[in-house]
Amino acid sequence: MTAGIHSKSERIDVRASTPVKQLLQEAARVSHKNVSEFLLDAGINAANQTLADRTRFELSPDKWREFQAALDRPVLSKPKLKKLLSKPGLLG
Repeated sequence: MTAGIHSKSERIDVRASTPVKQLLQEAARVSHKNVSEFLLDAGINAANQTLADRTRFELSPDKWREFQAALDRPVLSKPKLKKLLSKPGLLG
């Protein structure tokens, strides 16, 4: 979804330190946007990327077949990995 698809009817309030506000203002200025447009565009891009990484899995047909073949292969025993994972780690 992009910002221009629907009319804007909701408000989002953000608090920031003075240096962060100045940084955002400068970035918006050089992007020829106001701070609201800059933050909204950046937020939408970040949200789309975050959700894409968790909801979509796209492969070419050849890569999809290769992926399915890897999933269908029998599990191989890995004794060294099993030993490593059965011991407590550095942090407990």
